[in-house]
Amino acid sequence: MNNTAEIYDVVILGAGPAGTSCALKLAQSNLKVALIDKGVFPRDKICGDALSWDVYNQLSDLSNNLESSFSKMSTKAPTQGLRVITEEEDQFFIPFRYKGDVKEMHICKRIDFDHLLFEQVKDQKNIHIHENFTAKKVNVNQDGVTIQGKERNINGKILVGADGAHSIVAKQLMNRKLERDHYSAGLRVYYENIKPIDEHASMEFYILNDLLPGYLWIFPLPNNTANVGLGVLSSIVTEKKLNLKEILQQAIDSNPALKDRFKNAIPSESIKGHGLTLGSKRRPISGERFLLLGDAASLIDPLSGEGIGNAIRSGRVAAKHLINCFSSNNFSASFNKAYDKEIYRLMWKELKFSRWVQMFFSRPWLMKFAIRKIGNNKIIRKILTDSYDTKDKTEVFWSPRFLWNFLFK
Repeated sequence: MNNTAEIYDVVILGAGPAGTSCALKLAQSNLKVALIDKGVFPRDKICGDALSWDVYNQLSDLSNNLESSFSKMSTKAPTQGLRVITEEEDQFFIPFRYKGDVKEMHICKRIDFDHLLFEQVKDQKNIHIHENFTAKKVNVNQDGVTIQGKERNINGKILVGADGAHSIVAKQLMNRKLERDHYSAGLRVYYENIKPIDEHASMEFYILNDLLPGYLWIFPLPNNTANVGLGVLSSIVTEKKLNLKEILQQAIDSNPALKDRFKNAIPSESIKGHGLTLGSKRRPISGERFLLLGDAASLIDPLSGEGIGNAIRSGRVAAKHLINCFSSNNFSASFNKAYDKEIYRLMWKELKFSRWVQMFFSRPWLMKFAIRKIGNNKIIRKILTDSYDTKDKTEVFWSPRFLWNFLFK
């Protein structure tokens, strides 16, 4: 091994949405930044590929032309609503209604979306890219941090762990272990020629009793393709000894709402697995000379499984904190707790509520009751439609109007 180490101010491990967002915000500073990824872009990322309005609304804050570049992408598909369907074929449809500056919700393959962000970073003079770099070990001492690779090392004053669900930073520096009650197992496979369910290009969620509080999804993409997958708590997989590939295939072959639509459908890849670190538990996400971002910080919404919006937001918050670290010349664990505090100030209320709803609907009879109630009550559906772009969903679900209609109408 060549032990000569390259030296930077900030070392960001992981060039997904969290890492690139942090790098883009640091491009406005005079800090020397290393952005490391084990892949070579464009590279695939197993995901549901859904980009919420929250993602779109943050793009313009990352760089001046990012929102425009995303708008011009031909590889994304807009979606106008969501449809939820049970095994008994009870269902409801909620159209998306956008107000003010809120942009549309899209489905976009991560290979394309992540590459868009990565290309923006490449143009920044103070950001130094290191692709095809597999981190073997991370070391932190009073002088700085070292990332050991197979052929060379990279040094810095502070480390940003944006390296996903299997974060080496979280494992080695925080002894983070898999907690099955706060971790979701998932599968994804791209299909061609699925018969559309409606004219709205709906996001579809299928409630399968064995997966509760998880679900099967179908998210439409351009050119008559779709992202098909499922997600379920790892504790449920272990408890019920589930074979997720078999469950996915069985649903496609025999579920009344799916089998005819998949009659002429063709998978364009093999089924791929992935893990999601859920934000259903509040954890330390920083320490001496390091921060955790995105999936590495377990910031995925426990109910929806969406993590890109929070990943981008964590990158933005981290960049601001990093600038404070250098202006104060303070990289201590106690100083970095300000980062944890700000992240959870912005996210914990919604994550906590999503966890509560997830657990509430883990019982099949409650889920069926809720879906039938929503499907049969126009007022509830209107409340949900009108609240789509509301940042604090708890205000909607705890409102007297919603509770009255849900419980008594």
